[in-house]
Amino acid sequence: MVARLAEAIRVARSKKRGPMLDERDMTIVSILMRNARATLREIAGALGMTDVAVRKRLQRLERDRIILGYTAVVDPRALGYSVISLTGVDTEPGDLLRVARELATREYVKSAWITAGDHEIMLEIWAKDEAEMDEIIREISEMEGVKRVCPAVVTERLKSRC
Repeated sequence: MVARLAEAIRVARSKKRGPMLDERDMTIVSILMRNARATLREIAGALGMTDVAVRKRLQRLERDRIILGYTAVVDPRALGYSVISLTGVDTEPGDLLRVARELATREYVKSAWITAGDHEIMLEIWAKDEAEMDEIIREISEMEGVKRVCPAVVTERLKSRC
């Protein structure tokens, strides 16, 4: 376990660091994290810049993969998902990346992370009801290379934004 943790930390540290952001870039990112529908005019007004200058910065932030996309934050329960789980998955040695990539393709997995903590993979899973969640957990447990599945059902979401 310690060796896996050390390896995960080494990999995380070795990842290419992105380009440096100046204060204006950080402000643009901050505004969009709070409201992805903010207009160029609103952002420009907050920065004392022109719409064109903001657009150029946004294009660069997107090109440099600092801004990866724009999305809506939704209430899963309003969409019919009554059971939300943060689920830890542990794998056999050598199976981590394969299992993680396979899980990330599943429709019920809304977010997936490889972590250096209690579990090697963490998943956010949405299910319509307890029976569906049980089936999902059973399916994951039976995947080749999976050692352990540890679901934690969310009882209340306190924050869902960056």
